[in-house]
Amino acid sequence: MSRPKHDYARVDRHVPRTRRAETANPYPPVLILITLVATLGILRYAAFLLTPGNRGNLLPYLLVVTAELILVAHALLSGWTILTGTKGPRDFPFYEAKTGLFDRKAIKAAGLKNRPELWPIVMDGREITVDVFIPVYGEDPAVIRRTAAAAVALQGRHRTWILDDGRSEEVKALAAELGCFYIRRLSGGGAKAGNINHALSIAKGELFCVFDADFVPKPNFLVETVPFFVDEHVAFVQTPQVYGNLRSMIARGAGYMQTVFYKFVQSGRNHFNAAFCVGTNVIYRRAAVDDVGGIYTDSKSEDVWTSLMLHERGWRTIYIPTELAVGDAPETIEAYTKQQLRWATGGFEIMLTHNPLSPRHKLTMDQRLMYLVTATHYLTGIAPGLLLLVPPLEIFFDLRPVNLDISLTTWAIYYAGFYLMQILLAFYTLGSFRWEVLMLAAVSFPIYLQALFNAFVGKEQKWHVTGGKNKPESPFNFIIPQVLTFVFLALTSVVAIWRDIDNSQLTLATGWNVTNTLILAVFMVVAFKESTRSRREHRAVTVNAPVTSIPEVAATPEPVSTGDGWLWHPVPSPTVDRDDLVLARRAQKEVLA
Repeated sequence: MSRPKHDYARVDRHVPRTRRAETANPYPPVLILITLVATLGILRYAAFLLTPGNRGNLLPYLLVVTAELILVAHALLSGWTILTGTKGPRDFPFYEAKTGLFDRKAIKAAGLKNRPELWPIVMDGREITVDVFIPVYGEDPAVIRRTAAAAVALQGRHRTWILDDGRSEEVKALAAELGCFYIRRLSGGGAKAGNINHALSIAKGELFCVFDADFVPKPNFLVETVPFFVDEHVAFVQTPQVYGNLRSMIARGAGYMQTVFYKFVQSGRNHFNAAFCVGTNVIYRRAAVDDVGGIYTDSKSEDVWTSLMLHERGWRTIYIPTELAVGDAPETIEAYTKQQLRWATGGFEIMLTHNPLSPRHKLTMDQRLMYLVTATHYLTGIAPGLLLLVPPLEIFFDLRPVNLDISLTTWAIYYAGFYLMQILLAFYTLGSFRWEVLMLAAVSFPIYLQALFNAFVGKEQKWHVTGGKNKPESPFNFIIPQVLTFVFLALTSVVAIWRDIDNSQLTLATGWNVTNTLILAVFMVVAFKESTRSRREHRAVTVNAPVTSIPEVAATPEPVSTGDGWLWHPVPSPTVDRDDLVLARRAQKEVLA
């Protein structure tokens, strides 16, 4: 007999599904058990590979061992890091500081009870100043508006600054409309890092936040991060990148690829004081950034490099897995390629020019290992490219990576002990198997090879925003190596199937090669659909585009020279009126619901 539904009044905003999510233990015993079993599988597979008697022909064996040992080493270190992250960074001083963050009596006396964005932020008995930076460079003004409106409405008194390297009159008007400070540089040196450093020469807040133009902060961002700075050694507090636009296959793959990192790995790095900044959704202590000479400008991965400099100077960093801002994952192959190329080049630069294991760099041993993982992480993206070559070597030249005396069943058991447990761990973390992640992981090796070459020769990597208003290029312009690889593997599969039919026996090499071909074929279909959709949307925009003009803003003040640029103060003041706050809160509800 089913239990009748009750008609009791709701006690809060939760329903059973959301309450279970709120109360779930992020490190349940099942997760720890799976991680431990996966670790044992990794070790058994590594021992199997390195046993001399199991070795096959030299060339394919070296390809397999090189690729698999990279994956094994990173899987082991990731498992170790995950298991150390069971203790959160919030302690008694944090909760005490959070309790006293706002003086409720003073707020009531000032008539600000319903204006949380104007509440003074108190730390150690004194009011502190917080600046919120939004660096922009050619993003769609509608995207900037969402973020700026949400930033203005953050709980706690602060100043919101739009740092416009795109020098857009429309963005300047938008800043005046929302009540933001607006800074425009004359030069573009140092890209995003240079933009922030220039703003730091003007804004003088003790703390400053950075939000990319497409990351909309939640109202409680400052409430959940500022109390950590009661510890005078904390340099920054980083929160995860969470994406709200997982509509395309590229966006889903790019977003889900980072889930394990943001949910577990970064949390584990707190234990080693090695959590690093990811460039957005972060709040810094200005004194710490001044201590290392500003945000690092000699790399487009300024976030990781700045974190490394801070750790070498002995500062503490904190990561919390609380979702406090929602942004946009790259939705196109072009955007994904440029994003990964920039990130990977920065990591390889650390590996080649600033080896964390060098005694010249003042890091703890734990930090050295964590930064070694960071610097070599994108080698795991090159490994699938090496493994793609193994089946063709067997098909065309009869060269095998393992001894022919080893049965397929024996090999499969060891192989499954490694790979299937990794898939199970990812499945448990994500809640389901995400084939988009498998697709992107298998086809991205040309991006990481290019990044390794760029870092090796010191090639400058141009800055690209995640999204912009310009017409995107054909996705096939960015995947020529993948297209050539697909054609080669497809022809190889035809040869392999012909051979197996002639021999009346299906071989592992054929199955492996056909699987690789199908994965690349799916990627080709994704690229074709994206190209078709892009052309159709561009034609529609060209035909139907309305005539627009830059909105007029009353009483626009004269700009103030800042040496390397110009500063426009908000009109009439940094404090926005009630209509602006209604707009800001509406934008937050639309994006963060």
